[in-house]
Amino acid sequence: MAYFPFYIDIEKKHILVVGGGTVALRKVEKLLPFNPDITVVSPKICNEIVNLGVKTVKREFADSDLDGMLCVISATNNSRVNEHIYRLCSEKNIPVNTVDDKEKCTFIFPALVKENGVTAGITTSGKSPVYAKYIKEQVIQLLENINTNTVDVLWKYRATIKASINSEEERKEIFTRLLNMCVEGALVDDEAVERIIKEYTL
Repeated sequence: MAYFPFYIDIEKKHILVVGGGTVALRKVEKLLPFNPDITVVSPKICNEIVNLGVKTVKREFADSDLDGMLCVISATNNSRVNEHIYRLCSEKNIPVNTVDDKEKCTFIFPALVKENGVTAGITTSGKSPVYAKYIKEQVIQLLENINTNTVDVLWKYRATIKASINSEEERKEIFTRLLNMCVEGALVDDEAVERIIKEYTL
């Protein structure tokens, strides 16, 4: 199965996690930095989840729990419950991730990197999580060796450069030069950007 890496805004979107153990905890922890509205449903919910401040409902899963959900994570230790949730989500076209059961997933969790303004998802389509983790560690090392504010710097001057330079190729050249400056640790400020722009407008 081939998984396309969609990037969607989940801030304040409703996400259901069914299950209250350590597996569910790991999924909730991955989602929280993106500020979704998470509801955890399970008869037993570990203190670590409760302490995260997400909404918790201590009872068995009910079909109506799916109403209004953007997606669902099924993380129970009951295969029948997981199967039931997967079937319902498939019928309702709600993306579902059944933990440790790739055949009952319509989306999967990548090895996730969120560092210095960059978010990257790495997956082997479930074939080798250990390899995905290895690549994740390499990406983290790469990002840690680049100025922490690189994304913010390039974003800060984006509008100015677009307004000043009509040629798309020249804009790419300028952004590449600024990127190289950031990577090399050079100072990128208003004066430096203005100087570069003048080279292309004289």
